[in-house]
Amino acid sequence: MMNMVIKRRQTREVNVGSVRVGSAAPIVVQSMTNTDTADIDKTLEQILALSKAGSEIVRVTVNTAEAAQSLPVIVKELRRQSCTTPIVGDFHFNGHKLLTEFPECAKALDKYRINPGNVGRGSKRDEQFATLIALAVQYDKPIRIGVNWGSLDQEMLARFMDENAKQANPLSIEELTRQALIASALDSAKMAHQLGLAEDKIILSCKVSGVQDLILVYRDLAQRCDYPLHLGLTEAGMGSKGIVASSAAMGILLQEGIGDTIRVSLTPEPNGDRTLEVRVAQELLQTMGIRAFTPMVTACPGCGRTTSTYFQELADDIQTFLRDSMPVWRTQYKGVENLHVAVMGCVVNGPGESKLANIGISLPGSGERPVAPVYVDGEKTVTLKGDSIAAEFKSIVINYIQNKYQ
Repeated sequence: MMNMVIKRRQTREVNVGSVRVGSAAPIVVQSMTNTDTADIDKTLEQILALSKAGSEIVRVTVNTAEAAQSLPVIVKELRRQSCTTPIVGDFHFNGHKLLTEFPECAKALDKYRINPGNVGRGSKRDEQFATLIALAVQYDKPIRIGVNWGSLDQEMLARFMDENAKQANPLSIEELTRQALIASALDSAKMAHQLGLAEDKIILSCKVSGVQDLILVYRDLAQRCDYPLHLGLTEAGMGSKGIVASSAAMGILLQEGIGDTIRVSLTPEPNGDRTLEVRVAQELLQTMGIRAFTPMVTACPGCGRTTSTYFQELADDIQTFLRDSMPVWRTQYKGVENLHVAVMGCVVNGPGESKLANIGISLPGSGERPVAPVYVDGEKTVTLKGDSIAAEFKSIVINYIQNKYQ
């Protein structure tokens, strides 16, 4: 079922280091560090963690001379440790200076992210933008022109507002802002191409923080260009709010075939795990049937029939075990990411869901016999009981993987 559900919008293809971006390639999951890039050890540690979690592109802030000097060291160490994940430099305000003054940084990065609203003001804007593009051409690097409505080019917006005020039926401020975002992205891409950057070196994004606004902006942008598009709800928020908002917005666009790279921009909890945003992006793509990253676990929500927490603990144990094993399994067992496991809590839906999975177990609910039938590819193979159900079921899963995926 994977890669058969949704017809992707046709775009150019852009190579970002070893990763292909565009409609001919799988949708790419990416993330961004939140460390001080000048802190080599912490930044290196976080990039490696994000990469291990499945981030296929990692973006880092380049805002100071110290950060620019640290990047070549970080990239060299990543490659020494066999981490091939492309590293993207995120530039605002002084990118033209940093890339010029630190050519080793310019060479080490796999892509530059440029925000047209933060390149410069007045007459300096075009000059500083041209410097960034000249450097991208010189070092043969792709760019992402990333427009954000929190930092939209104010001169362009003022122009749009003046012109809008003269219309018989002026647009609302929301619609006007959306049109200015798109114009900023497309005009910047056109300028970059006129300055010598090939069109297959350009990726666009127009990020907003409202779900409906994001959907409207990307639908319009997708109709007006064939550049690959990076999706993301900017400032999505913390916890469940950020996850739900990002999933709602990007899920609709992905279903319509729009989007070539995605990021779930979660505000981390204090001392929280940065890799959560990677897992959410993967799970969004996987639950939609677009890509597979790790075996999926189906588990019931529980009810009065499942007063024991045993099935919840087993489902969590199996899901954690599968995800933690994937970095090794991915290199040993081709296709293992498509495995489907069911851990169910009672006889109501347990046997049915278990039969639909590759491997499923139906644990006893309240008042049921204390036995757990196991189904493999739709057939009941064994009934487990006693205190070792979890260990025995895990062994069945491992044996299935070793025999099925070679």
